[in-house]
Amino acid sequence: MSGAVAVVAAYVIGALPVGFLVARVFGIGDIRHHGSGTIGATNVLRTAGWLPALLTLFGDVAKGYAAVWVGGRLADGEPGPTAACALAAVVGNCWSVFLGFRGGKGVATGLGAFLYLAPWAVAPAAFVWLAITLSFRYVSLGSVLAALCVPLGTLMLGYPAPRIAACAAGAAIVILRHHENIGRLLAGSERRLGEHRA
Repeated sequence: MSGAVAVVAAYVIGALPVGFLVARVFGIGDIRHHGSGTIGATNVLRTAGWLPALLTLFGDVAKGYAAVWVGGRLADGEPGPTAACALAAVVGNCWSVFLGFRGGKGVATGLGAFLYLAPWAVAPAAFVWLAITLSFRYVSLGSVLAALCVPLGTLMLGYPAPRIAACAAGAAIVILRHHENIGRLLAGSERRLGEHRA
């Protein structure tokens, strides 16, 4: 029973719509009606600027970490439920109960959740994201490649099976949420970071 409560709590924390709330505070209104229609830091950046985007980024990472921290304690540290809490946080961000089961793409929330669950696997993935994003200015490409690195890292570093499974499932969600971006990358029409279009 405690495991189920932990997963639900992690989902609710992950579902907190940070970007949506930040955009409203900065006078943007409903961020879902702007840009890509998502509530993530990249869309907030393009719509509202760097400060709201950074607040969204840090808020999403923090809630992902907090979701697993809280969930793990509610689950009495049981490995399976604690790992499931990380996945629940990502699901909550992507399909938020507070936004009619719409939301973001799970990248920053996944970063926070898996930073708690598998920190040594997240560190190289974060480096990959930074290197790809700075080199090519495609946030989506960096996010997809970094997501792929996390489960590979957990496997190579010998993390327990529940953590490997949770990271693999979380990475799959992040990649699937980027399917439109992947299509645009292949077509050469994906928007670069800092690129302004008429």
